[in-house]
Amino acid sequence: MTDLPILSGVRVLRDVMIPMRDGVHLAADVYLPDSEEGPLPALLERTPYDRRGTNHADRSAADPTPRSKPEIAVEFARGGYAYVLVDCRGRYGSEGVFTKYANEAEDGFDVMAWLVQQPWCDGRIGALGLSYGAHVQAAAACLNPPGLRAMFMDSGGFASAFHSGVRQGGAFELKQLTWAMKHARLSPLSQDDPARLAALNAEDVRDWMAVNPWRPGRTPLAAAPEYDAFIQDMWRRETFDDFWRAPDFCAACHEEAFTDAPMVFMSSWYDPYALSATDNYARFSRAKAGPVKLVMGPWTHGQRSVAFAGDVDFGPSATLDGCLAPDYLALRRAWFDRWLKGRAAPDYLEAPVSLFVMGGGSGRRTAEGRLDHGGCWRAEADWPLPGTVFTDFHLHADGGLSTEAAQPGERVWRHDPAHPVPTIGGAIASGAPVMAAGGYDQRETGGLFGATQPGRALCDRDDVLTFETAPLDAAVEVTGPITARLSVSSSALDTDIMLKLVDVYPPSADYPEGYALNLTHGVLRLRFRDSFAAPRPLVPGEVYDVEIQLFPTSNLFAAGHRIRLDVAGSNFPHFDVNPGTGAPAGEASEAVVAINRIHTGPASLSRLVLPIVPARRG
Repeated sequence: MTDLPILSGVRVLRDVMIPMRDGVHLAADVYLPDSEEGPLPALLERTPYDRRGTNHADRSAADPTPRSKPEIAVEFARGGYAYVLVDCRGRYGSEGVFTKYANEAEDGFDVMAWLVQQPWCDGRIGALGLSYGAHVQAAAACLNPPGLRAMFMDSGGFASAFHSGVRQGGAFELKQLTWAMKHARLSPLSQDDPARLAALNAEDVRDWMAVNPWRPGRTPLAAAPEYDAFIQDMWRRETFDDFWRAPDFCAACHEEAFTDAPMVFMSSWYDPYALSATDNYARFSRAKAGPVKLVMGPWTHGQRSVAFAGDVDFGPSATLDGCLAPDYLALRRAWFDRWLKGRAAPDYLEAPVSLFVMGGGSGRRTAEGRLDHGGCWRAEADWPLPGTVFTDFHLHADGGLSTEAAQPGERVWRHDPAHPVPTIGGAIASGAPVMAAGGYDQRETGGLFGATQPGRALCDRDDVLTFETAPLDAAVEVTGPITARLSVSSSALDTDIMLKLVDVYPPSADYPEGYALNLTHGVLRLRFRDSFAAPRPLVPGEVYDVEIQLFPTSNLFAAGHRIRLDVAGSNFPHFDVNPGTGAPAGEASEAVVAINRIHTGPASLSRLVLPIVPARRG
């Protein structure tokens, strides 16, 4: 351990090696203010992405150049904190072998137990971090570690990774593959082994996305066996068992033990952890002393300082900067000043819930070529919002979607696993180079992975069903959790139901064919219709009543727009493609075409339950 002075009145204890219970040591840098005397509250950030590196999201609206983690640590140290940056095990300076998500609960507990014993720490710890840096916080908080007094979880912190993050509705999120390819190349073992790195660089993950199942040693990750093993293990673990209930994966399973500290859950509508954030808030705001806060913006993963997501612009008020707080650093510093130092810091999150309601823009094309969808911030008392009217929109056999009861009938579509419906935007992270996050017109383009007819609207495919309202007479706000209840049957032993809620713009001068904006999605692999712990094949032709949870959203559907539900059997490469055989994940089988049906009518369950927020007066 070396104590090195640096400029600006901050000193750094570099390469501190923190012991874990199994003998592994994690590498840390500790940033301390020179001017402070006596022990200080500590801020802890644990990361697999290099404690001395830079995250693309650490920027501000005023300065789009990302700041490095050491630069941010210096700012907090100047504010009177001991800022501790730690590499996760097996990454960069830390010992051990890295397995994504594994060991994070116990490692986090051990780091905090070490921190409270240091002479420069006053026994109070705040945890912060983005994405994986939020996951590790939630994992450790399940063990109620010593000293933890406040948390700020940004775009992460699994409520249940099985239900949202690694898998959803029984399907596997293929962003895990693209993430693994990127970080296998960046791993210390690859950087120190030219042959291993060359083998990884020779692979193109796009060539492997449709391969299911992968075989040990015959994958693009074969040269990085620890990453290969992780992917295949996650893919095959398709039932919700004790593995998925562990603290590393499931805060919901450890509600009683979870820390009672004040905590912020921040995410965004186009983030893969939107469901985790809202679920965590709803659970812990009722079970813990807190206080517990929820922040939901309109962004993609971590992009809190930009006003657009994908091809859609939400206006200058969409950023965190200048709207919720001066910037992200000021927001977090005020939070920790209040709860670690007891200062009368600005209360930027005075309301329990701060959310951005998308919609209400001009609908024109901006100078940057994006749809002006607009929106505004709003402070709320709770989630779901008090006064929400959960309203049944019935699916009709003619493709209608309305609050009126449907007549008996059915809609049929064909799911061919060899020709899946391509993913166009959505709540995705780490999807490059095969998929992008955010809002887009649901229309195939030339550069879209999996597109076969550029220019074709997804709703014009014969393997996509659409149910939509008539043009709205007045604006309708949908804010909250969304559920679909469907009566379905299939010719196959298994099939997927992929749902997408869409805001349909009418044709305009800028968009002559209109614009179908994806808002949120849901999925259910039907062999998990009764239980995620005990899957059962379908009986071909038998009608089943199922419930599918969509991701939450907040959107104002303007007058003249339509509310649309898209239904398909695939959403690829967001999710792996169901072969229709009922075979367990990871087991080879000959794919079959599934003929799927949605049944409508008074005796049918088929409806979309939307959280309608009544118009506010006064």
